[in-house]
Amino acid sequence: NIGSDCSMAEDDEEIQAEEFASKQESGDPHPVVANGTPNDLERAQRLARKLFHLDGFKRSNVACHLGKNNEFSRMVSEEYLKFFDFTGMPLDQALRSFLMAFVLIGETQERERVLSQFSDRFHHCNPDSFSSSDAVHTLTCAIMLLNTDLHGQHQQNLGKSMSSQDFITNLEGMNNESDFPKEMLKGLYNSIKNEKLEWAVDEEELRDTLMPKSEERSDLGNTLSVRSNRNPFLEVPHDHKAATYKQGFLTRKVHADIDGKKTLKRHKRSWLHCGIAKHCTIRGTIAFLGGSMKPQCDEYKPNHQSSEDAISLHHALAEKANRYNKRPNVFQLKTADWRVFLFLTENTEQMNSWITWINLVAAMFSSPPFPAAVGSQRRFVRPILPASQSKNKEEEQLQSHKVWLETFSDDLTDHQLCPPDKKVKARDVEDYKLKEEYLEYEKNRYEMYVKLLMAKKAAGTDDLDKLESVLLASGKEDGPLLKKSHSSPSLNLEQAPVVVKVKRNVSERRTYRRIIPKRQKNLI
Repeated sequence: NIGSDCSMAEDDEEIQAEEFASKQESGDPHPVVANGTPNDLERAQRLARKLFHLDGFKRSNVACHLGKNNEFSRMVSEEYLKFFDFTGMPLDQALRSFLMAFVLIGETQERERVLSQFSDRFHHCNPDSFSSSDAVHTLTCAIMLLNTDLHGQHQQNLGKSMSSQDFITNLEGMNNESDFPKEMLKGLYNSIKNEKLEWAVDEEELRDTLMPKSEERSDLGNTLSVRSNRNPFLEVPHDHKAATYKQGFLTRKVHADIDGKKTLKRHKRSWLHCGIAKHCTIRGTIAFLGGSMKPQCDEYKPNHQSSEDAISLHHALAEKANRYNKRPNVFQLKTADWRVFLFLTENTEQMNSWITWINLVAAMFSSPPFPAAVGSQRRFVRPILPASQSKNKEEEQLQSHKVWLETFSDDLTDHQLCPPDKKVKARDVEDYKLKEEYLEYEKNRYEMYVKLLMAKKAAGTDDLDKLESVLLASGKEDGPLLKKSHSSPSLNLEQAPVVVKVKRNVSERRTYRRIIPKRQKNLI
């Protein structure tokens, strides 16, 4: 992990830094003066130079050496900041350039120490801008918090964002017991609101830092990581040797992005752009949409995959899109992160087959949810589901799903017994509906999983063709496998607008043409 990687010595300078820190923490009888001995200062300068130029270090390692709570780390941090010249720069611009040089990670106290050194350097370069470096540090931390409030990943669950007036009010008396200039604070607020703070992210380095190296994973089996372009931390492990459950051609369109937000990119929501049928393969818990459009090229080629064409099916649910009536034989797939895809098939039989196999794969391999989080936040936040495959045997998996089905059913009943009061805020009512929607969806999902696993158990075979016949026959008898889609009420699956005829009043039936009396026509 990051901490262990930072403590590992990559060269002689890092070894010396660790020895210096350990000596100081153990109570060395020879204390270090403010700037250290000349020898220590030279070592700090060499290490700072290597950190700045990334000579033997990664961007994700820099913050580890700047934020430690010892004298040598403070010396290194001070020398490192000397490579930055913030003279004449606004505070937000200086902060942006600083954060692009390395990855600011670590504990809160470690990051605070790094920002403190940044504040000292900025005040040294601009002594007339602020009364002290403490004032710079206060404003820097406020900017970081403002950026999180305005652009945080889950900001939509936290209510109303901080306004400009709130930002100014929160900083009253924080400039050495006086106020910061309001115009300056308004300028900083607008700058962060219009353009969020970005810091350096090197996907290759972060992957090596946060994930085991490929040679170290080799003992875990022949695996493939399906990476997402949107999130460098998101990797879905996939086994090359996993069974192939279904192959065929599908036409896909994206209806909703993560958390059920309607896709803003129009070309993704258009059948015309995405209307070319792609070869789809369900292998393990991943649905791969290959680049080949021709039926004769049905071979799966992992080297040609991309994150846009790989969909993880863990905790997913496929249903017939009954609310979408523009085209026949369309089913929808909602993933664990609540993305929604629509798939167009050739006929009803193919649609039922895809729905059955997607749900069966999800039922067989979806791990049990994490225990409920404990916190002081009263707002409902949909929990994150584990992406790893379940290790349970078939009977254990079935019993686990039954337990969770009962749990969500009871939670939904309890939730509906306590509706919000009519006098509560609209935000609380919305929160109640979001939780109710989530519980209903989870209940429906586990109902589907239980029915499929029970049908598979009753079939008593692992032969894919026979199993599919049994499952589809079971679905035709009592329809348990193809329930009506319970979509999010916030997602309107492109329903045709309802036309209401309104009888207009006689006085409203006017023309836009100017009425000209006959006697005046000869004057025009």
